[in-house]
Amino acid sequence: QVQLVESGGGLVQPGGSLRLSCAASGSIRSINAMGWYRQTPGKQRELVARITSGGRTNYADSVKGRFTISRDNAKNTVALQMNSPKPEDTAVYYCNLDAYLIGTGRGVYTFWGQGTQVTVSS
Repeated sequence: QVQLVESGGGLVQPGGSLRLSCAASGSIRSINAMGWYRQTPGKQRELVARITSGGRTNYADSVKGRFTISRDNAKNTVALQMNSPKPEDTAVYYCNLDAYLIGTGRGVYTFWGQGTQVTVSS
């Protein structure tokens, strides 16, 4: 129905940079918002950054000034530019999509990507 394909995770040194990308496809009528969440073992999944269809963004306090979220509305993609990552940013990062679907009159549906591992270590 809807697919989210993530790419760009891996190993990065503290102070380096890494870019995560996510592409959404399928029966999408319109996108309400896209974002990135992260999760470490034993902890709840937490918001990293989110961007609405109108371009409004919000960030976790811990990443403000270091990470930047962006969207390409025409391609249904979202990216997270991670600058100056820290070891505490190590986590599995998940792409998130809130969208209205074709063929349904219901409200917004939420979808998750499969997750991509980001490890910040020297």
